[in-house]
Formats: sequence, structure tokens, C-alpha cells
Amino acid sequence: MSERSTIFALSSGRPPAAIAVIRVCGPAAQLALERLTGRVPRPRQAALARVCDPASGEIIDQALALWFPGPHSETGEDMAELQVHGGPAVIAAVLDALGRVEDCRLAEPGEFTRRAFENGRLDLTAVEGLADLIAAETSAQRRQALRQLKGLIGDRAEAWRQKIIEALALVEAGIDFPDEADVPKDLVAPALGAAQQLRGEIGARLADGGCGERLREGLAVAIAGPPNAGKSTLLNRLARREAAIVSPYPGTTRDVIEVHLDLGGYPVMLIDTAGIRDSNDPVEQEGVRRARERAAAADLVLWVIDASVSGQAVEDFNKNVDKSNIWIVHNKIDQVGDELCRDDLSQPADEALTTFPISAILGTGIDALVMALAAYARDYFSVTESALITRARHRAALAATVAALDRALREGKAGREEVIAEELRAAATALGRLTGRVDVEDILDVIFRDFCIGK
Repeated sequence: MSERSTIFALSSGRPPAAIAVIRVCGPAAQLALERLTGRVPRPRQAALARVCDPASGEIIDQALALWFPGPHSETGEDMAELQVHGGPAVIAAVLDALGRVEDCRLAEPGEFTRRAFENGRLDLTAVEGLADLIAAETSAQRRQALRQLKGLIGDRAEAWRQKIIEALALVEAGIDFPDEADVPKDLVAPALGAAQQLRGEIGARLADGGCGERLREGLAVAIAGPPNAGKSTLLNRLARREAAIVSPYPGTTRDVIEVHLDLGGYPVMLIDTAGIRDSNDPVEQEGVRRARERAAAADLVLWVIDASVSGQAVEDFNKNVDKSNIWIVHNKIDQVGDELCRDDLSQPADEALTTFPISAILGTGIDALVMALAAYARDYFSVTESALITRARHRAALAATVAALDRALREGKAGREEVIAEELRAAATALGRLTGRVDVEDILDVIFRDFCIGK
């Protein structure tokens, strides 16, 4: 730790602000605090201090100073914190002064958190939970991220790893001490029994339908349908801003447009797609291809039909789409009035399809549609309170663990104890990669590069 450089950064939001928090971490943190404030306050107690330029002695600001000696700090190293007034000039002067203290440099993105991980203050799943907490846009995302930060998956993975290690110890004891009188003869059977139980527990977590990952990304709702049905107008109405270009000309929307919403505390990603029709324009053809692709992959499709045009029907863009995931939206009802219920207007042949009459341009029926979307999101995410897996990396590590346990159980029938031990070791290693205990250098840069500077 003594060989590390000391890092500093603005850890609060972009100025101007009422208060700005500047953090210093590393072996020269105490020296930096003394240089700028003239003293070091009692550990973990805020003290009023004058922050001065160490070169000129000019007073920069009057601030609160805090001191967190390692290892009892967030990063496990010596840390200092200055809470100054949040004006750009004040912040720039303090950062400039810190940059002139020996062995101090500006932190890189995520470097404070990376030091907490390297010093054992956080495991890798908690680091990811912290990143998700910072990025959370809805209350449901915040709750999931906080559960992960508190160790929901990390603690469970470590408990599973310890059980696998105990099973591995039984098998290796039978291999290494076959003739010892105080070693039971059959140690493989209880080891395989434990492996079978763990395989069931982890397998059940993998069979969650990916709800945890979806909550991080948002429920995908595609707005699809024929050209000029009012899809972009509906997107703008739901987003409450001009997110998409609206025009009377068919084929205006060529690419996929995404808008993130918070509906009832749950994340929803609206996807506006190109009007689905036959076209000779190669650019529009690509837009239609993407529209079909995104609609087929969406969790819910709002198929928008122009109620004022007779004969429009639901496009059979994918025969395998679950009908419960398609809602028919009759738009432009302001142009037909009471005629919406006429037989010659397109109605879904299948009564299982949900329908909504709206006027996107006037807002008629939008409240009912929004309430239905919020209820759909709530029901969709109702199982996420117990979701353990929130990232593809977690799922891959647990899948590798299950695969290794399955191989160990198959080898148990053949009685090859050495191979059983090796597969149990592979299962424990996979869980170790999940929490960052073993062989994770190749993914650390990927995880920390998305952090903001100062965290």
C-alpha cells in the first residue's frame, strides 16, 4: 500500500452546487489534509477548517474536513474528505492545490471503488451493485441494486462455494488417506449428495426468466404497425416530449428510437419502429427489417392501427409471438368519433388480444393506456424481489458452476474420484470468479471503466 500513489477527485455532482465533496485516498492523504487545512481532525468527526493554497497561503474556502484512517475507511486506505462550497472556482482551486502535493494525482474512473475491491472492502458483485445503484432511474432498480450492494448474490455465492469446498475436501480425503483407520471408507457419497443439492439450488436461480437483467435494462415495449398510424405521435405523447419526428409522409421513421420511462417505479423502454410495409427504398427496407426484429424481441408490442382507415389489420410479423404480449391500439379515434365500433373498422379476430381506443394527438385514452402499461410492468417484475441474477456475467458464472457439478455427478456413477475432485474444484473456481476471488483481471477494466471519476 505504501507504494500506491495518492488519488483525489470531486466525488459529488457537477458544479455549481451548494456543497462539493472532494475525496483524497492513499498514503499521502494525511499530508494533503495537513497542507491544505493545517491540521488533521479526529477520525470520523467533521471539523470546520480553512482550506488554503499551500504555495501562496491564500484562503480558498471555509469547509468541513473529515479524516478516515485506514483500514477503517471505505477503501481500506487512509482517506480524507473536504466538503467545500460547490462553485466551479472553489473546486478548481482545491483540485489544483491537491495536484501540487507530492505523490498526489487525479483519480481515474472507478479508482476509489477499485481500491475498495482490491483491499477486500467490497466483492465484485457488490461493486456491480454500487454501479447499478448510481445508474438506477426507478425505485425498483434502486431496490434491486441496493440488495446486491448489501451482498444478496455475493453472500449466497460465497456460501455455495464453501459447501463445494467442503464436498471437495471429503473426496480428496478419500483419495489421499484411503488406508487411515479414522477416515470413513465412503466419502464420495455424501460429497455427491451435497453437490446434488447445490446443483438444484443454483439451477433454480438460473431458471428465473432473466427478470433481474431485464429490470436493469427496462421492460421493452415496441410500438409497431403500418405507416402513418401515429406511432411516433404516440411515443411523443407517452414520453411527454418530442422524441421522434412526426410527419404526414410514410416512411419518416427509418431507424429504431428508444425512450426510457419510469412507470409506477418500474423501468420501461419504449421502442418506436419504422412503419411495416413493402417498399422499394433500400433504406426503408432496412428500417422495416429492424422494426420486425425489435418487435419480435420485445416483451410487449403496441400494434398501432389508424382507426380512420378501413381494413387495417394486425401484421403477422411473427407467428410465434405470444398473443398476450400484443396490444392493439386504435389511434386517431378523434377522426371517426362513434364510428369506432363499426363492423368495417379493423377489430382483432382473436378476442384474446387487448385493445385500446386512443387519440395520440389529443391525448384521449392515453391515461388508460399508461395505467395498463404500469400494471403490466408491475406484474412482470413482481418476481424480481427474489431475483438473484442481475447481469449476464452472473448468469455465465452460475451456468459454469452447474455444468461442473453435473459433470461431477456423472463421474460419480463411474467412481472416478480424481475426476470428481477436479470438477468440484472447477465449480468452486467458477463461483470464485463471480465474487472476484480468483482470476478476474480480464474483466476488471470492463467493470470499472463505466464508473464516474470520484467513485
